[in-house]
Amino acid sequence: MLKKVGFIGLGIMGKPMAKNLLAAKVPLMVNDINDQVVEELTALGAESGSYREIGETCEIIILIVPNGKISQQILFDKGGVSETVKPGAIVCDMSSVTPVESQTCQEKLKDKQVQFMDAPVSGGEPGAVKGTLAIMCGGAPEVFDAMQPYFDILGSSSTLIGDVGSGSVTKLVNQAIVNNTIAVVSEAFVLGTKAGADPEKVYHAIRGGLAGSAVLDAKIPMIIERNFKPGGKIAINHKDIKNVVNTAHALDVPIPYTAQLYEILQTLKVHGHMQDDHGGIVQYFEKLADVEVKKGE
Repeated sequence: MLKKVGFIGLGIMGKPMAKNLLAAKVPLMVNDINDQVVEELTALGAESGSYREIGETCEIIILIVPNGKISQQILFDKGGVSETVKPGAIVCDMSSVTPVESQTCQEKLKDKQVQFMDAPVSGGEPGAVKGTLAIMCGGAPEVFDAMQPYFDILGSSSTLIGDVGSGSVTKLVNQAIVNNTIAVVSEAFVLGTKAGADPEKVYHAIRGGLAGSAVLDAKIPMIIERNFKPGGKIAINHKDIKNVVNTAHALDVPIPYTAQLYEILQTLKVHGHMQDDHGGIVQYFEKLADVEVKKGE
């Protein structure tokens, strides 16, 4: 029997994830700061509830919100989930946060005999819609087992990495690779375009070789169509890369490429691109070279 789930955060990722749980007949209580999206989910069969009501009535509580500060406010501020959550419940934070933030949540919930798991995801909005997310988990094996039926609905893979915080570490690794790859692809395609090559033909020429990747296939078609509608906002990736840099520095790990990437994202922030898809990183390199990577006429 699938237990009742409280689902908090109905943004670009959360809304389709919640819809997939509903489609799988999971009893669902939802919450978001956007009343309109809550109404959309209740029209599909979900209940609406406050943080306290979710804590009181749900055995599984999933969060997917912009950052760890918001996660902790939802859980521990006045009127938060922790005021009513029952012993034996599981709180699963699927947001992209730092390992320290995940471990802090675990420590604060331990006294209430509530289990915690960090389980950030990769796959962007398309993966959330299709239910094909890659889910990176940190926590106890028995908590992972209890969450598995829900992970199977939300993703095509879920992996227990280790203790609480290790899922968040894995997401930082993922974000460093994805965003650095987008940046390198962007730089290279700006070069090709400036040299007079049709970027669409370049893409088809290289995608089957060693330069081919999921990032290339996901982002170049969007870039050449000038489609920066966000599946993963630069704002979220800016936050994630800042977390990568801060975590690496705390561990005395030099990360020269990712540190430079953060400055690229910071430049895009200054120029008003935070709400663009992270494929919009290309705009930084386009500005430098005074060229636009787009489909030929």
